[in-house]
Amino acid sequence: MSVRVPPPTAGEMLLRHSHDRGLEDLQQLFHEWERWSAELLESHLSYPVLAYFRSQHDNQSWLGALTAILDASAFVIASLEGPCERQAQLTFAITRHAIVDLAQVFNCSPREPERDRLPSVALDSLRTTLTSAGLKLRVGSDIDKKISGLRRMYEPYACSLSNHLHIAVPPWIPEPGHVDSWQRAPWGRSTGFSD
Repeated sequence: MSVRVPPPTAGEMLLRHSHDRGLEDLQQLFHEWERWSAELLESHLSYPVLAYFRSQHDNQSWLGALTAILDASAFVIASLEGPCERQAQLTFAITRHAIVDLAQVFNCSPREPERDRLPSVALDSLRTTLTSAGLKLRVGSDIDKKISGLRRMYEPYACSLSNHLHIAVPPWIPEPGHVDSWQRAPWGRSTGFSD
């Protein structure tokens, strides 16, 4: 029986940056994604056919990656105390710009997700996980509204592109018992590493 390997998620990305110096690493990651998003915007607007090229892995796509980065940067902007908030804002701005412009190129009008990608129960679970890992978070109804407002700025475009390109948008939080791509080998055999 094969195990489905999930796409990248904001929750896992943030959790993996909860170690010492993790926020500095997250800031650097956001900086690199700011540049990558700008390059993707230029290449895919110039040559829209590139958007149709697929990864060899069903759980990896440029749209999934952009969405996970938008999710993570939106969460950081609204919730995370620390040094990388400004970089998260810059990354969010260019990444959102890329997803909106690409939706326009393909004449994909914004559409609401079929189901809420981050219901309040999942948001609470994400906060509990990240707080338990040592991250200091801002909480409250104003923070919830800010996250929701940021999500409304990109999710309808991501969902529209997802529908047009037949590429799944990743969840915010990986499913329980998920297995990373590097932990799997062909035909479902484990590589021998574990968490």
